Amino acid sequence: MKKAEKTRLKIIEQSAELFNRKGFAGTSVKDIMEETGLSKGALYSHFTKGKEEIALTAFRHAVGVVYDAVGRRTRVIESSVDKLKAVIYYYRENIFTPPVEGGCPIQNTSVDANDGNPVLKSEVVKALTDWQERIIHTLNKGIESGEIRADIDKEQFAVFYIGAIEGGILMARAHDDDKYFDIMAKQILGRIEEIKV
Repeated sequence: MKKAEKTRLKIIEQSAELFNRKGFAGTSVKDIMEETGLSKGALYSHFTKGKEEIALTAFRHAVGVVYDAVGRRTRVIESSVDKLKAVIYYYRENIFTPPVEGGCPIQNTSVDANDGNPVLKSEVVKALTDWQERIIHTLNKGIESGEIRADIDKEQFAVFYIGAIEGGILMARAHDDDKYFDIMAKQILGRIEEIKV
């Protein structure tokens, strides 16, 4: 990897955690400079549009880190039902030790983006849509293999699944108590049992 590529990656990785902890509004260019040890000129040589471009790239990176971590857990599982369960167990185990410091980047950025940043909000919606499509893909595989009922409303299930996981994370982190996630996880696991053949 070339030096410029290494520097750009360093900015992205360190900014991803910074934005995830402090939010877009709470993170200044000076904060990014301090976090990375780079000058303003060095930052802008890699990200000509400044803070917003860094934030967008950092958000995409953070979401990718989470997807990769979840993917490592689920890739080895054949059963669609077991894949759906494994995602829940992954989040349960990592509520307080997420792969990106600060918590779930989708959740954190969605709150921040709703305060008037349509570009970031669009990225959050894109990430949520992608997650929803991944769940629907898993459900379709389960229907094809005869594990999951064909008559289920896949979109409704995916929205519930994501909302329950995100809500569980929010409640658990707010209360510093994973029992709140467990309450939501029980509901999701129950719904998974209901859609099985």
